[in-house]
Amino acid sequence: MICRFAPSPNGFLHLGHAYSALMNARFSRDHDGLLLLRIENIDRERSKPRFEQALREDLAWLGLDWPRPERRQSDFFGAYRTILDGLVGRGLAYPCFCTRGAIAAGIADKPDWPRDPDGSPLYSGSCRELSPRRRAERLAAGEKFTLRLDMARALAEVAAPLSYREFFEGETAQAMTARPDLWGDVVIGRRDVPASYHLACVHDDFAQGITDVLRGLDLEPATGLHVLLQKLFGYPTPDYRHHRLVLDAEGKKLAKSKSSIPLRELRASGVTARRVKDELSERMDVRW
Repeated sequence: MICRFAPSPNGFLHLGHAYSALMNARFSRDHDGLLLLRIENIDRERSKPRFEQALREDLAWLGLDWPRPERRQSDFFGAYRTILDGLVGRGLAYPCFCTRGAIAAGIADKPDWPRDPDGSPLYSGSCRELSPRRRAERLAAGEKFTLRLDMARALAEVAAPLSYREFFEGETAQAMTARPDLWGDVVIGRRDVPASYHLACVHDDFAQGITDVLRGLDLEPATGLHVLLQKLFGYPTPDYRHHRLVLDAEGKKLAKSKSSIPLRELRASGVTARRVKDELSERMDVRW
């Protein structure tokens, strides 16, 4: 059994990260497995070396250990590009020249326009309908583009109901129906890097031999899309466990963008790792 904790070094870790890391460590220990650390730093603008070093220090302070060196996504851009080129060659991905602003403006007068699980408006598919000649002209002109998955073609290629195993409390497994269609023609290659989170995550889980994915409930909707990508790439599907989130006083999940108190700040103020673990045990009703 191999699981992973995969933070992004775009800010300092907080209690929510600590909980997820500790849950992975406990699961790995209880099943005589291996816990890997993966650095998900495909966002080259927001990912910083100081955050990367800080997260290692925070995890070590919590008492976690992992094999070195860690897998860093920025070291594998070539692999992601090869995978994307394969999807384009199979007719399963296409360049999209639309900006987020243009997409938003196109549905400004359509309040009931469907949205994906992240809340973004589903793409209308206008670039999917471009003629090969017009697409080639725009590419030759150097227009910036993302790569989108042609969801209808992708679903037709797997040609089978998609499902995965989700383990709930008490280690009870249930077959879950995967719903990648909820994402529409999702972006799988970004303008600034040759991958999206979804593509990089799926490939990295395969490359690292991940058998069990334990992550927060906020990522549960992505599982259906990940299962589809696994089928398209010929990868095995791990077992999934989605844990509850650590919430703030307003009942909202902790986030770096909301300046949730970092672990390093707690540590500097004299809070011990044991106290952090005890607080999480009480709040989340778990034992380490």
